[in-house]
Amino acid sequence: MSGSDGLRLIQVGKVKEVYEIEGTDELEFHFTDKISVFDKVIPSLIPRKGESLCRTSAFWFERSKDIGVNSHFIMLTGPNSMRVRRVNVERDLTRIDGGSTSILVPLEFISRYYVAGSLLDRMKKGTVSNEDVGFPHDHTPKYGEPLPEPLFEATTKLEAVDRPLSNEEARELARLSREEWDEINESIIKVDRLIDEQARSRGLIHVDGKKEFGLDQNRGLMLLDTFGTADEDRFWDVPEYEKGNLVELSKEVVRQYYRRSGYHEALMNARGSGVSKKDEPPIPALPESEIEKISALYGEMFERLTGSRF
Repeated sequence: MSGSDGLRLIQVGKVKEVYEIEGTDELEFHFTDKISVFDKVIPSLIPRKGESLCRTSAFWFERSKDIGVNSHFIMLTGPNSMRVRRVNVERDLTRIDGGSTSILVPLEFISRYYVAGSLLDRMKKGTVSNEDVGFPHDHTPKYGEPLPEPLFEATTKLEAVDRPLSNEEARELARLSREEWDEINESIIKVDRLIDEQARSRGLIHVDGKKEFGLDQNRGLMLLDTFGTADEDRFWDVPEYEKGNLVELSKEVVRQYYRRSGYHEALMNARGSGVSKKDEPPIPALPESEIEKISALYGEMFERLTGSRF
């Protein structure tokens, strides 16, 4: 579909639409008000969520440039749209090699600084050990406690459900050299330090986050997509944390709603039984009261992270 403004829709994702700009090597992202959890798009719209993601990400892209971390970001084109440099998304991974350029790194990178989210579940199951995250062998992990050392993990990016990988598996799958792998991890540390400093100054704890990368025409590293937002990252409120309360200030509040409702358990049981994705239980819509609360949260987090009015 082409428009009179030279934009042609080429992809509709879970939360954004991607347009190519005719006659250029650039793309335009339009962030929708859709929201997804557990790899499911919820049949509810969250007012101004797309604007919050777009403007928050632009804020971090600009500041990452200041600390020497390049990205595909060019400029904002509207409250919920941005212009970016294009990279190719190669789904046939056998066609990627150590010389591929202008390409998406087919991985998602997760950095964790506290025991939170799925990490505690995996530690209880034994798929992640105390030693893996720096705790003594006989330590009993508690939700919300800081990790002795940061934990960096990688998962698949282009599969139907993200699959955790060892560092060697991830590096081999993406055909990254050890130097490129190290540069990615160093960039994550630098950007997360930036996010943590900004968050702490505004009464927030940066708990964990997800990032994506690409390689430009010279195989130089670039941050891609969005990061440092209430969608990709987890934040807690500092004053409440100091009282022993974990107040979630991210999309985690939506996940918690579906855990309380019983949907998450039903979905995990279905996946555990090996049913196909199309036969998984459909995710129900959110009630209006939850939609209003979540919309307000996304606006609040934009203001707290950036210091600007929403």
